[in-house]
Amino acid sequence: MMAYRIGIDLGGTKIEIAAMAPDGCLVGRRRVATPHGYDAAIRTLAELVHQLDQQLGQAPTVGVGIPGAISPATGLVKNANSNALNGHRFDEDLAAAIGRAVRIDNDANCFALSEAADGAAAGARVVFGVIMGTGCGGGIVVDGRIVTGRHRLTGEWGHTPLPWPTAEELPGPRCWCGQHNCLETLISGTALAMDCDGPGARDASLVAARAAAGEPAAVAALARHADRTARGLAQIINFLDPDAIVLGGGLSNLDHLYDVLPRLIPRHVFSDFCSTPILRPLHGDSSGVRGAAWLWPPPG
Repeated sequence: MMAYRIGIDLGGTKIEIAAMAPDGCLVGRRRVATPHGYDAAIRTLAELVHQLDQQLGQAPTVGVGIPGAISPATGLVKNANSNALNGHRFDEDLAAAIGRAVRIDNDANCFALSEAADGAAAGARVVFGVIMGTGCGGGIVVDGRIVTGRHRLTGEWGHTPLPWPTAEELPGPRCWCGQHNCLETLISGTALAMDCDGPGARDASLVAARAAAGEPAAVAALARHADRTARGLAQIINFLDPDAIVLGGGLSNLDHLYDVLPRLIPRHVFSDFCSTPILRPLHGDSSGVRGAAWLWPPPG
């Protein structure tokens, strides 16, 4: 019997689930809206898993990527922008609901693991995976394993301050975490929309097209975004020196970043040269469920 692994990408607005075959193909892939409330989320996840079990005729391992982390001090979910998860023993509750152990990790870590395992950064020893979507974060994979850290904070790039700020950039916007000038407030998709169109804006999907049409506000916003992203990534290179950086999240679809960032980053890197590749994700929006499935080793 072919052995599968189930991966789940649990987001604030959608849940995606799929089973990964030993050859890396995804089967039984489904997306549903994330229900309101913690108990409803657990029930929905259990239903989705049991449906896949029936389809596959087996009970595969289950890995889940969440927009937060499980605290090693309390065992409770922390820092999740899906607020319903915070303060709960999510791994234990889901395991009880589906009748088997689960493995949980941050969704950015799952993205990085997917792209390091058999994606854009396959073969690279040290990989930094970037998430630039509604928020901003990252994950680190070394020798095929997620680096989680003592406090389960590794890769929380979005809550480090913008490096080398100009006078005009200080003190910077206040982040929901309580600090000022966090990268998340400056280079996420939400931040790009607000920089271009004002405080009430949230959708950056048309900014690139507007810039291409010559709209001055969009051109300027994209230039500021690229410069700030370059500074943030240069800081990663200075202290981690990864073999590859893979961009993820909605802003990974901005074509100009793959041309502009390699030219902007080196001016801030403490080296006589900088050749770190900035890569498009090979698996795109499939990386979440693939990385969650990769939390378990291949069966056998």
